[in-house]
Amino acid sequence: MSEAWIIDACRTPRGIGKIGKGALAHLHPQHLGSTVLKAIAERNDLNTADVDDIVWGTSQQRGKQGGDLGRMAALDAGYDVRSSAVTLDRFCGSGITSVNMAASSIMSGMESLTIGGGTEMMSGYGQVEGMSPFIDSDNLHLREMHPQPHQGVCGDAIATLEGIDREAVDALAVRSQQNAARAIAEGRFDKSLIPVLNEDGSVALDKEEFPRPQTTLESLGQLNASFAAIADYPLDESGTTYRGLIQMKYPDLEINHVHHAGNSSGVVDGAAAVLLASPEYAKAHGMKPRARIVAMANMGDSPTLMLNAPVPAAQKVLARAGMSVADIDLFEINEAFSVVAEKFIRDLNLDRDKVNVNGGAMALGHPIGATGSILINTMVDELERADKQFGLVTMCAAGGMAPAIIIERV
Repeated sequence: MSEAWIIDACRTPRGIGKIGKGALAHLHPQHLGSTVLKAIAERNDLNTADVDDIVWGTSQQRGKQGGDLGRMAALDAGYDVRSSAVTLDRFCGSGITSVNMAASSIMSGMESLTIGGGTEMMSGYGQVEGMSPFIDSDNLHLREMHPQPHQGVCGDAIATLEGIDREAVDALAVRSQQNAARAIAEGRFDKSLIPVLNEDGSVALDKEEFPRPQTTLESLGQLNASFAAIADYPLDESGTTYRGLIQMKYPDLEINHVHHAGNSSGVVDGAAAVLLASPEYAKAHGMKPRARIVAMANMGDSPTLMLNAPVPAAQKVLARAGMSVADIDLFEINEAFSVVAEKFIRDLNLDRDKVNVNGGAMALGHPIGATGSILINTMVDELERADKQFGLVTMCAAGGMAPAIIIERV
């Protein structure tokens, strides 16, 4: 089996995902995708006709994000028409999966040069009509088998079951803000950050827009829990609620609501791209690898609790690589909700100084289909900056799933 090398990675800044407030919200999703695809081609002097395939993650494939966004973004970026593309959806895990699939095609020997990445314009969600409030899209047979509530309610349910209190999830949120503020101040993101331009060439956004470095435990303590009211809101004519869906599996659970806007992932817009090549192609074209793919894995877990798959996914990818937690220098676990990262750290008994060292989604935001590719990008940069060797990246996804990847700096 061939190796897959990461040649380069880049991403946009993350803009606040609200029309009228976010600096990217007025742009087309394809424009964000084309921004990073154009940059990855220019930075590496690519002959885009050689790109065998582009695998793109986009979770909400409706409205302007529909119609194979990856292909449209590549065409908008001026790629040769012979460079194909496909767009996939593994909910929040889409951006890791896109890179894993792009790497897999190289490792199988079927392709030589691929790009994995993703785009999500969360600011456009409110413009899409006809969306069900249920992940099962009103499939009642599925609902009886696997009730799936809102992710925030799931986060609170997990915190309750695990005995993780409000103080712990708030403390991790403050740490995320502090780490992100340090990373920005020290320029740790500068190598890979691509300014997004308006159609007239002016700068729309050239730095992270979401972080709130002034966040403290005291300021978070003043915020009311966000998902208590959502949990009891009737969602259909039958009066179905998210709390009721949880109680179908956990009838005696009295949820302690601990999550709020400050310790949940930020709603943002963004895009990222990761360039991969076979060793043979890279050597023939003078490309120097930045990292190699060591192992990849996918894992499923409870759809009702939804957010618990990252720990078994990490264990699975470590076993596949013949490694242990002690072999990993840095971890990126997406902060979809604070409890996800807190449980990950506790269950694997991790050194907190090795986890999300440059902040996470609570501070920087979570552009759903792009986040996984952003995390891989962040990991490559940080392994180089800190002179470390191995990094593990994983994240929870709706439906109770988690993709994972281990990379090695070369």
